[in-house]
Amino acid sequence: MSRKKNDDLIYKALADNRRREILDILKDEPRTTGDICDHFKKLDRCTVMQHIGVLEKAGLIITQKKGRNRWNYLNAVPIREIYDRWINRYASPSAKILTELKHALEEN
Repeated sequence: MSRKKNDDLIYKALADNRRREILDILKDEPRTTGDICDHFKKLDRCTVMQHIGVLEKAGLIITQKKGRNRWNYLNAVPIREIYDRWINRYASPSAKILTELKHALEEN
């Protein structure tokens, strides 16, 4: 899969607040699909599964079947790659300028 297409899948996955909430749920520890579904009281299981599928396709979560349970694990690597490629590259020059301005103002 091309990098551009993979980036598009990641941004699409992160665009929905419920999918971001699923990632937040998985931040501290893996959860079963049932645990995730229980968290979203107003959504049916099928809808939650679709959201998990989008996250999985984007590589943001890894699923593993253990017995009757399907475990979901956060994969933060794609988020870090987006940060390194887009956010850090563009934020660093601005942060440097703001730091220099701060020091210049403090000296005066």
